[in-house]
Amino acid sequence: MRTDHVIRVDAMNLLLKGLGEVEAERFITLIKRENFDYTEWQRTLWDDLTIDEVHQLAAGREKMNENMTD
Repeated sequence: MRTDHVIRVDAMNLLLKGLGEVEAERFITLIKRENFDYTEWQRTLWDDLTIDEVHQLAAGREKMNENMTD
């Protein structure tokens, strides 16, 4: 099991890579500022997508993760 520190570092690196420095900071600020309910967000995150669309997104992420470890 990875430590909390390692997870935070990896998450920050992913945010920076995906959003860039400015938008990663904005994202963190938004999350900290809002009364953010992660569980509720997850419940409604995929409401507007079909199961096939969710599957395509997951398959794309899996491929991206494979490419990052190569």
